[in-house]
Amino acid sequence: MTPSPGAVVASGLLLVDKPGGITSHGAVAIARRAMGTRKIGHAGTLDPMATGLLILGVERATRLLGHLALHDKEYVATIRLGSATVTDDAEGEVISTASIEALESVSDALIDLGMNALTGDIQQVPSSVSAIKVEGKRSYARVRAGEHVELKPRAVTVSAFELTGIRRESDSIDIDVRVECTTGTYIRALARDLGDALGVGAHLTMLRRTRIGDFSVDDAFGPDSLGPSCLIPIADAARACFPSTVVSVEDADHVRHGRRITVELTEPTALLAPTGELLALAESDNDRLRYLAVFVG
Repeated sequence: MTPSPGAVVASGLLLVDKPGGITSHGAVAIARRAMGTRKIGHAGTLDPMATGLLILGVERATRLLGHLALHDKEYVATIRLGSATVTDDAEGEVISTASIEALESVSDALIDLGMNALTGDIQQVPSSVSAIKVEGKRSYARVRAGEHVELKPRAVTVSAFELTGIRRESDSIDIDVRVECTTGTYIRALARDLGDALGVGAHLTMLRRTRIGDFSVDDAFGPDSLGPSCLIPIADAARACFPSTVVSVEDADHVRHGRRITVELTEPTALLAPTGELLALAESDNDRLRYLAVFVG
């Protein structure tokens, strides 16, 4: 139910199971109407074709979003071997197709070898239709304007790239996969690189994000079901995403007034008041405390 005008909107996270056919921004627009606030953002864009877990921050929880993106992610996908597209997925124009003979030479063992080579710490060239900015303009916008874009490789970690199913046709091989990876990994690029390594080209026909950190799509709500009751309170969200520590009443007052406190942290940590209120996200920097985000004051 949509909150009444003027109602106070709580801060927290929404787990959304994004359907295909809408953008991540479209999901945010739906959530804004459902929650009665414009102060909502998302962590980790999903393409319109993709489905699955999208994390939205509401009110003060938008300050958490940039830090949530550091978590690892899990996807399930279908890769079609035998044709490459300009976008590395099914929405783009086909730019090459493999011969029947070439596809017949791609054995299950070769697919396994190709996937193993793309597992672990790798250098990956992002898809040219990604949202990466090139001289101030999104790469995908340059590609759609007819420009040739070459992005630099970046270090990513693919901790799992597993084959879960395979279906062979005369003109294609569809493989179902499960991927666990660090943020910044492009599943479309994995598909492209696997197709290139096998010499037959490839693109994604299905992509679903099933997990971000400890958050699962199994706990997410469809856009039409969103409302205040779906909200994960901001303190609970922070405890689920980061180590946490409870500070003294005196130190809590210092944080509220922007003053530094003495606490040793080995990684980004949620600072909580004795009441359970989330005060800040902080880390140690050369023996000094640095606030990454403050949620009070």
